[in-house]
Amino acid sequence: MSNNEKKYTDAEATNNAEELASNNTESTPLEETPTTPEQQIAMLTEALDKEKKEYLFLMAEFDNFRKRTIKEKSEIIKNAKGQVLEEILPIVDDFERGLKAASDTENAQAIKEGMDLIYNKFISYLERNGIKAIESDGVEFNEDFHEAITTIPAPNESMKKKVIDTIQKGYMINDKVLRYAKVVVGQ
Repeated sequence: MSNNEKKYTDAEATNNAEELASNNTESTPLEETPTTPEQQIAMLTEALDKEKKEYLFLMAEFDNFRKRTIKEKSEIIKNAKGQVLEEILPIVDDFERGLKAASDTENAQAIKEGMDLIYNKFISYLERNGIKAIESDGVEFNEDFHEAITTIPAPNESMKKKVIDTIQKGYMINDKVLRYAKVVVGQ
């Protein structure tokens, strides 16, 4: 096919497309463009009403989403508490068996060993759930982890501004303080 023939067919295609477009406009009515200000106002009012309806629908849909999310979140928290407490029940069972055994025996060493086993089991449970004790005895006082209950004179120069005694252990959960350690600081 020569260039002239190609140009001719392109021109024919353009003419055919224009003819088809003119036929289509007759068969499908296009939106009429308003000619008077009253028609423009009516059209704009109608468009505004439509937008208002869509806005109200979206607001209602968002409000429903928010309520559903709050409900789902509370259910997740409720179920998580149940799972955490379920894992504590075997430890409670161990305590009950230990108390019963303590009332039946006079052997203090056996009671101590039983309590140590239960304590270690509970500490292991806490660690599995991301809870760990805050180191405090002999370390530098840090207000991010420790709460100073009182200060006392340091027994030696190296113990100044360090924790001398821990009154109550502190705990962290996933690198966030759960409870501050209550300590005595050397001055």
